[in-house]
Amino acid sequence: MPFMSKIEIKQVLENELKRENCFWSYDATSVDDVPQSMLIEKTLLYLDLKEIDLLFQLYPYKQIKQVWLDRLVPQGEYLYTLNRFLAWYYFKAKRPDQYVKSMATRHFNKLFT
Repeated sequence: MPFMSKIEIKQVLENELKRENCFWSYDATSVDDVPQSMLIEKTLLYLDLKEIDLLFQLYPYKQIKQVWLDRLVPQGEYLYTLNRFLAWYYFKAKRPDQYVKSMATRHFNKLFT
């Protein structure tokens, strides 16, 4: 893959997400202003490995992981298979099942303290 600037990477991700109709509730002109956290979340949810790899070129690992922990992991069973995969493949969890469950529990405990 040829070198792409951060602007080009962001454009590729936005275009792919538009193609997947991920921004159906947004005005077409406001899609270019989506928050970073939403771009990360939607990419993890709806795009393929190639685009997720681009995401790691665009944003710091820590930021992507935090969005994943805050927005995808709490969805529990609904995204369990995806979260297990992301935990293992991108976030290098030794025991992805246990890791995802413990991170979901930690998230819910924060909400109630």
